[in-house]
Amino acid sequence: MKLYYSKGACSLAVRIVINELGIPCEYEAVNLQTKKTAEGADFYQINPKGAVPVLQLDTKEIFTENAAIQQYLADTHKAQHVLPPIGNMQRYHVLEWLNFVATDLHKGCSPLFNPNIPEQIKEDIFRKILRSKLSYVEKNLTKKYICGDEFTLVDGYLFVILNWMPGLKIDLAEFPMLTSYFARMKTHPSVAKSLKEEGIVEKQAS
Repeated sequence: MKLYYSKGACSLAVRIVINELGIPCEYEAVNLQTKKTAEGADFYQINPKGAVPVLQLDTKEIFTENAAIQQYLADTHKAQHVLPPIGNMQRYHVLEWLNFVATDLHKGCSPLFNPNIPEQIKEDIFRKILRSKLSYVEKNLTKKYICGDEFTLVDGYLFVILNWMPGLKIDLAEFPMLTSYFARMKTHPSVAKSLKEEGIVEKQAS
């Protein structure tokens, strides 16, 4: 199995899950500007969408989309601590949050990465929207992790989003619960290992 990734990008969430579950995996970096892999391959030939993460299975089948890859890894490795089994309502709450992180938070960051959008519009519109989404998470963060007392798929993905905030000019100090959560998550073993593997020392955007 191989994960195509870009340093600090949302593919970091998949790496965190891989490390959380102890799954053997190869990694190949992708330059998202040139769309070339570290081995010189045309990344569009691997994923026509041109985006990471991409998981290449041992069968050579290509699998894309962050939330889907995470769910696949959890289900195929029977990792019910990160994603409860079918029929357990907690499973659907985990997926509910996973989709919120993917569609509201992750996609909410996209305009702030776009250099063609004027700074004033980013501040007046897009940061305001993103802060409102973060406020929702803040109000619902009542336990150690998002879905309770155990680390789930949601936590690695949310950590990656929060790690982008300084580069997007959003101060996490506005959100004390998220600030504490972020500090805890940095020391979670699979998160710390993933950050070390990608050479991420400081909080950074991607």
